Amino acid sequence: MDKDSENPTAQSSVPSSPATRVLRLKEVCKVTGLGRSDIYQLQADKHFPHSIKIWTRAVGSLDGEVREWLEGRIRSSRPKS
Repeated sequence: MDKDSENPTAQSSVPSSPATRVLRLKEVCKVTGLGRSDIYQLQADKHFPHSIKIWTRAVGSLDGEVREWLEGRIRSSRPKS
Protein backbone atom coordinates (compact mmCIF):
# COMPACT_ATOMS: atom_id res chain seq x y z
CA MET A 1 0.00 0.00 0.00
CA ASP A 2 1.43 3.42 -0.94
CA LYS A 3 1.47 6.49 1.32
CA ASP A 4 -1.32 8.34 -0.52
CA SER A 5 -3.79 5.49 -0.19
CA GLU A 6 -3.04 5.20 3.52
CA ASN A 7 -3.81 8.85 4.14
CA PRO A 8 -6.83 10.12 2.20
CA THR A 9 -6.04 13.75 3.10
CA ALA A 10 -2.51 13.50 1.67
CA GLN A 11 -3.74 14.57 -1.76
CA SER A 12 -4.99 18.12 -1.95
CA SER A 13 -8.38 18.78 -3.50
CA VAL A 14 -7.03 22.10 -4.80
CA PRO A 15 -5.50 21.75 -8.26
CA SER A 16 -2.00 23.06 -8.76
CA SER A 17 -2.41 25.82 -11.30
CA PRO A 18 -1.28 29.43 -11.69
CA ALA A 19 -4.67 30.53 -10.35
CA THR A 20 -4.04 28.76 -7.03
CA ARG A 21 -0.26 29.17 -6.77
CA VAL A 22 0.59 31.42 -3.84
CA LEU A 23 3.17 34.16 -4.31
CA ARG A 24 4.97 35.73 -1.39
CA LEU A 25 5.51 39.50 -1.41
CA LYS A 26 8.99 39.35 -2.98
CA GLU A 27 7.60 37.39 -5.91
CA VAL A 28 4.67 39.79 -6.30
CA CYS A 29 7.16 42.66 -6.44
CA LYS A 30 9.17 40.85 -9.14
CA VAL A 31 6.11 40.00 -11.23
CA THR A 32 4.58 43.50 -11.08
CA GLY A 33 7.68 45.66 -10.89
CA LEU A 34 6.17 47.44 -7.88
CA GLY A 35 7.66 47.97 -4.46
CA ARG A 36 6.22 46.72 -1.15
CA SER A 37 4.72 50.04 -0.15
CA ASP A 38 3.12 50.48 -3.59
CA ILE A 39 1.45 47.08 -3.31
CA TYR A 40 0.21 47.81 0.22
CA GLN A 41 -1.16 51.20 -0.88
CA LEU A 42 -2.92 49.72 -3.92
CA GLN A 43 -4.47 47.03 -1.70
CA ALA A 44 -5.64 49.67 0.79
CA ASP A 45 -7.19 51.64 -2.10
CA LYS A 46 -8.80 48.40 -3.40
CA HIS A 47 -6.91 48.65 -6.69
CA PHE A 48 -4.88 45.45 -6.26
CA PRO A 49 -5.88 41.91 -5.25
CA HIS A 50 -5.74 41.42 -1.50
CA SER A 51 -3.48 38.80 -0.02
CA ILE A 52 -4.75 35.64 1.63
CA LYS A 53 -3.74 34.24 4.98
CA ILE A 54 -1.78 31.02 4.44
CA TRP A 55 -0.59 30.46 7.99
CA THR A 56 -0.56 32.11 11.39
CA ARG A 57 1.88 34.85 10.41
CA ALA A 58 2.16 34.32 6.67
CA VAL A 59 0.22 35.81 3.79
CA GLY A 60 0.50 35.48 0.05
CA SER A 61 -1.20 36.54 -3.15
CA LEU A 62 -2.77 34.26 -5.69
CA ASP A 63 -0.66 34.15 -8.84
CA GLY A 64 -3.70 34.14 -11.13
CA GLU A 65 -5.18 37.25 -9.51
CA VAL A 66 -1.87 39.14 -9.67
CA ARG A 67 -1.32 38.23 -13.33
CA GLU A 68 -4.93 39.15 -14.17
CA TRP A 69 -4.41 42.56 -12.53
CA LEU A 70 -1.18 43.02 -14.49
CA GLU A 71 -2.84 42.07 -17.79
CA GLY A 72 -5.55 44.65 -17.07
CA ARG A 73 -2.88 47.31 -16.49
CA ILE A 74 -1.21 46.35 -19.78
CA ARG A 75 -4.53 46.54 -21.67
CA SER A 76 -5.40 49.93 -20.18
CA SER A 77 -1.99 51.38 -21.05
CA ARG A 78 -2.14 50.38 -24.72
CA PRO A 79 -3.77 52.69 -27.25
CA LYS A 80 -7.01 51.39 -28.69
CA SER A 81 -6.67 50.53 -32.37
